[in-house]
Amino acid sequence: MTAGGPAAMEDGGEKGALRAALSGLTTRGRSFLAAGVAAAVCAYVLGQADLLRVGLLLAALPLVCVVVLVRTRYRVAGTRRLSPSRVPAGSEARVHLRMENVSRMPTGLLMLQDRVPYVLGPRPRFVLDRVEAGGRREVSYRVRSDLRGRYPLGPLQLRLSDPFGMCELTRSFSAYDTLVVIPRTEPLPPVRLSGEASGYGEGRQRSLALAGDDDVIPRGYRHGDDLRRVHWRSTARYGELMVRREEQPQRARCTVLLDTRQIAYQGAGPDSAFEWAVAGAASALVHMLERGFAVRLLTDDGTAVPGEGAGGFAGSTQESADSAGLMMDTLAVVDHSDGSGLSRAYDVMRGGNEGLLIAFFGDLDEEQAAVAARMRQRSGGAVAFVLSSPDWVQGDVPPAGAEGASERRLRLLRESGWTAVAVSPGAGLAQYWQQAGQQGVAAQSAAAGTTGFTGGWS
Repeated sequence: MTAGGPAAMEDGGEKGALRAALSGLTTRGRSFLAAGVAAAVCAYVLGQADLLRVGLLLAALPLVCVVVLVRTRYRVAGTRRLSPSRVPAGSEARVHLRMENVSRMPTGLLMLQDRVPYVLGPRPRFVLDRVEAGGRREVSYRVRSDLRGRYPLGPLQLRLSDPFGMCELTRSFSAYDTLVVIPRTEPLPPVRLSGEASGYGEGRQRSLALAGDDDVIPRGYRHGDDLRRVHWRSTARYGELMVRREEQPQRARCTVLLDTRQIAYQGAGPDSAFEWAVAGAASALVHMLERGFAVRLLTDDGTAVPGEGAGGFAGSTQESADSAGLMMDTLAVVDHSDGSGLSRAYDVMRGGNEGLLIAFFGDLDEEQAAVAARMRQRSGGAVAFVLSSPDWVQGDVPPAGAEGASERRLRLLRESGWTAVAVSPGAGLAQYWQQAGQQGVAAQSAAAGTTGFTGGWS
């Protein structure tokens, strides 16, 4: 992305440029000017002609540098490139800057400075020596943030100085880039969760049934079709060659629900319950996409991402890659909502064909626990990670009966068919993910009435 055009170092008006140059006198330039004026005054009072010439020379030198610097028209182009432009929290990105002198004359000493937010590190500064006509210089620096978000980089600033260091002029380019810091993700074990199928075969939805000849939907023969797929009964019925359609399986769906209600979380900062839930949702999204699911992100206010395709789910592999980036960008800037309930998310799931539901809940009262219990009826399987432990806020004494209320909410979710896991600080999602898989295996074993059923690792 271009950070400035070829004319980025040119000023609009001569008077404005002269005033800017005079205001850009360095400490050395101001000292020379003050010393020259003082010497001239002393020479006049004392009647010393030689001292007057020295004073005029001292005062004239910074002024001449100002005029030369103003009259010099440099044409400099700058570009900035991020590698990569999307990084997980705690990882580094490298910013590459390239300056090109597109004028016919060499530049003087250039001091390059890029504006970056303080959370990304100190402001980078570089000194570029003389750049010949048509020449270019490349520099780079690293940025890092432990906090997710979108951070602007730029605009780029160039500080031009004369050879004597009497005056400095600052020029800013207009363009800037954006670094997206997404939540940190962690690899998850390949545990088969409740309601999840292991592949495109059994347990997956299919658009065409293959139970028998009566269920076959034929189509006309096309050049190149395998003759073994010819459906003779339909050919005799329609009077033209008909073939059986190929099986067209649909991708299994998964909805990742993130509870962002402000009243559902306590505390703030990188180690807060809300940040754990955001990072957990990001890890679940990546994991399910890698396993071939069509995934969407849903928040408590009813916002669904990516929001395209059938029912808002990602479609093909390329769409999944684009949708994954969109969902991660959404999680990079997601914040608390002002809502008090989960009813909007429940309304979005009114289709009743949501596939696997993975939810990250904060504190649930009785009413919201009942809404969450009804969500289970609209999904093929449901796994909930509930961050309602009073241990998330250090130093606070939990109210009496808080732990008992949390256990009752978990029991309500489990009785309605959820695989519900209580999350406490100090452990990553991988541990609770495996625990959810074990609970799902135990529930399936109990439902089957067997003791030797081991469930599935996919």
